[in-house]
Amino acid sequence: MTAPLTIRKPAGTPKGGVVVIQEAFGVTAHIEDVCDRLAEAGYLAVAPAMFHRQGSPIVAYDDIPAAIEVMSQLTPADMAADVDDALEYLQSEGLTQAQCGITGFCMGGTVTYNTAVRLKLGAAVTFYGGGVAKGRMGYESFIDQVEKLQTPWLGLFGDLDRGIPVDDLEVLKIAAGEAKADVEIVRYPEADHGFHCPDRPAVFHQASSDDAWKRTIAYFDAHL
Repeated sequence: MTAPLTIRKPAGTPKGGVVVIQEAFGVTAHIEDVCDRLAEAGYLAVAPAMFHRQGSPIVAYDDIPAAIEVMSQLTPADMAADVDDALEYLQSEGLTQAQCGITGFCMGGTVTYNTAVRLKLGAAVTFYGGGVAKGRMGYESFIDQVEKLQTPWLGLFGDLDRGIPVDDLEVLKIAAGEAKADVEIVRYPEADHGFHCPDRPAVFHQASSDDAWKRTIAYFDAHL
C-alpha cells in the first residue's frame, strides 16, 4: 500500500528534495505549511501520510490518547516503507539520494533519526523527536544507534520538554563523538515540546522556532 503524498514544488529548479514527516496528529495544516516554506526556500517537499493504513486521520492536538492509539499501530517497517515512497517520488523527479534530505517533528523526528541510521541521505533534521535514551515506536534509542548514523543529522530540542530530558541530550552529545556522520544538537532553553507549531499556542515559541527554521534551511543548503 503506497502512502499518499503531499507535494510542494519550488518556483524554479529544486535545490534538493526534502521528505517531511508528520507529528502524531497526521498531515496537519502545520505540516503542509512546513512543506510550503521548504518550497519557498527552493526545495521540492513531500510529506507521506504515515497514517494511511488507518484512513489518514487528522487527530486534534488536545486528543493525545487518540494520537497515541493511531501511532502505536505503526511498525518500523511501515514507517520505512512510507519514507521510501516519498524518496522514490523525489528520485523520479530527477534528484539523487545525496540531494534528498528528511525532517520530522515529534513522532516524525524519531522517524527522521532512524532514517538517518538506515539510509545515507544528504541531511536529516529532527525537531523534538523522542527516544533519545530509551527506544520508542519499535526503534532502538538514539544513543544506542548514534555510531550507525549514515546521514548528517541536526537535532533541535527544547529544554522544557519533559519527555526528552536535557541530561539525555547531553549523553547523546558525548556519544556522538563516535558517530561517522556529522552530528549537531541544538537546545533552546525556553522551548517546550512542539515549539515549532504555531497552531499549538500553549507550546509555540516564536524565537526558538525562528532560529530552528533558519538552522534547518542552512543545514539543507550546506548538505544537499
